[in-house]
Amino acid sequence: MTTLYITHGDCRRHEMGSWHPECPERLDAIADHLLATGVLPQLIEREAPNAPPEAVTRVHAAHYVERLTQQVPAEGYYPIDPDTLMNPHTLAAAWRAAGAAVAAVDAVMGGDADTAFCAVRPPGHHAEPDKAMGFCFFNNVAIAARHALEAHGLSRVAVVDFDVHHGNGTEAALQGDDRILMCSFFQHPFYPFSGTRNPAPNMLNLPVSAYGDGGIVRPLVQDEWLPRLHAHRPQLILISAGFDAHREDDMGQLGLVEADYAWITEQIMAVAREHAQGRVVSCLEGGYALSALGRSVAAHIRALAGIG
Repeated sequence: MTTLYITHGDCRRHEMGSWHPECPERLDAIADHLLATGVLPQLIEREAPNAPPEAVTRVHAAHYVERLTQQVPAEGYYPIDPDTLMNPHTLAAAWRAAGAAVAAVDAVMGGDADTAFCAVRPPGHHAEPDKAMGFCFFNNVAIAARHALEAHGLSRVAVVDFDVHHGNGTEAALQGDDRILMCSFFQHPFYPFSGTRNPAPNMLNLPVSAYGDGGIVRPLVQDEWLPRLHAHRPQLILISAGFDAHREDDMGQLGLVEADYAWITEQIMAVAREHAQGRVVSCLEGGYALSALGRSVAAHIRALAGIG
């Protein structure tokens, strides 16, 4: 199998203060571990382009994109909310992050690769069509989903989100579109306190209580996700790959480990092989305990790439 690893130096230049867990060192931790374990040389590395504006505005209102442009500070930080800030390089990083997701879809749909992992930041799944929040500015996976449908003419796409937090922005962008099935689990009650109130029929939201581990999550994937995914027969699967449900990550209180991320990815890959010609695009979301993040991403990519 051919797997792309898409990133860009601009994604390191966005930072929100030395205190902030969503930091540039996250990308270093991933790359260092992939290199040290011999995984990175088995991937095809590419630089992320800027997203085409029309791809972004399929999800985000034009006035919202313009507002972000106006809020870029010349120096220092512009606070969107207490935890989400822009520095002079944030918007450039966001365009690259969304561009990575779009380029990855183009590559797997064009036959240049079977799968792709986008090592990008800022993350995206909390970004709503007209609102930045939760460290997120552009919703990379939602942008990729709309691009797959509109630019590549697909009829059925699936989005899988295993971040510890509910992907409220992705749900807001994709709810009600029966061409898209979104499957997720997330700690609840927990930020952003969404996902449990009358979700649209194309949303499969599975709340998990604090301290749930692989023994809780794996049966949910097996018994809930997989039947819905097979019934949907996706032609492409997109992953919001957050690793903050790891037991070492104090951003949340779930107890997953590397073997769980590998197992979940293997189940997704089996669905993709049956229905989507093996086409999977994964985009980094959360994951803030740096060692656990590096190890978990490596386990995920090994499963994506079929590396033993």
